[in-house]
Amino acid sequence: MTATLMDGQSLARKLLDETAERAAAFARTQGRRPCLATVLVGDDPASHTYVRMKVNRCAAVGIESRRVDLPAATTTDELVGLLRELSSDPAVDGILLQHPVPAHIDERAAFEAIVADKDVDGVTGASFAAMAFGERGFVSATPAGIMRLLDAYDVPL
Repeated sequence: MTATLMDGQSLARKLLDETAERAAAFARTQGRRPCLATVLVGDDPASHTYVRMKVNRCAAVGIESRRVDLPAATTTDELVGLLRELSSDPAVDGILLQHPVPAHIDERAAFEAIVADKDVDGVTGASFAAMAFGERGFVSATPAGIMRLLDAYDVPL
């Protein structure tokens, strides 16, 4: 068996181009750009960097980004309330709760406050179930990215 060098950056550029085309088509048909809401609780520097990268990627492909930064003292109830509000907002098409959240927050309760149709990170029970049964929905981002890279290089599983 010979080794294959996988060019993840090339695949990422292709996916970003495809995403930009899909975002433009969405804007044409819906009369507005798609919107991703990112929610960040606390002051973790790595999380702030990660969310900033997401905001920049959204801008690069024509997706509106709504960034919500909450203080570390935010309670589970406050976070759940915000996520339910974003879930019911028709102008928000996807929600991403940056994790980890501070230890005092019930992360599972927060994830479950996101409606499956807007769970772009594939973290809700409904998203896991859809993925397990091969149904339509969002899948967990990291495993999906790995599978996309393996598929791009026809790596047998």
